[in-house]
Amino acid sequence: MLMDTIGRKLRWCADSLVGRNARNVRAFESFTGCAFVPHRSAPERPLAAGFSLVEIMVAVVVLGIALIGMVQGVTTALSSSKESELQTVAALFAAGQVETIRAEGDLRDGTTEGDCGEGLALYRWRQTIAAAGIDGLHEAAVVVENAKSGKAIYEVKTLLFEVPDDSRGKSSNPKRDKDSQRRRTGAR
Repeated sequence: MLMDTIGRKLRWCADSLVGRNARNVRAFESFTGCAFVPHRSAPERPLAAGFSLVEIMVAVVVLGIALIGMVQGVTTALSSSKESELQTVAALFAAGQVETIRAEGDLRDGTTEGDCGEGLALYRWRQTIAAAGIDGLHEAAVVVENAKSGKAIYEVKTLLFEVPDDSRGKSSNPKRDKDSQRRRTGAR
């Protein structure tokens, strides 16, 4: 019985230390005089080919985060593009309104409001003309606002000069004065 116990221990040592190399097994058998019987371990499971559920869940979470980031980026780009369009249209309308004031002449101090027309229903404008402290010099401000919220989108301020009324009467050319009066009244 002692020999059996020693033999089992030697076989265990041989199996674990020497390995299962055929040359090593023969050397062990010739040295101990015993047949090599490898110990039996639990049957090995074959490796599963594919992905585990945890790997799939992690991949789905990573893809979800990437997709959320991409959608957020596209949304931000679209909203900033729309904001840029609003700014551009408002700037063009305000500049056009200032040019209209300049072309009409006959500057009168006060505030005037209006809509930007059918094509630009999102906007309304307000122009303010005030004396600038020098005779004939006026400060003109045009503000374009959002028609729904009333939030100012764009504002243009400029100084406009118009020859004062008292200096108009002192012209050396009376024919020129008549022509300018006709233009102001619209008569020919």
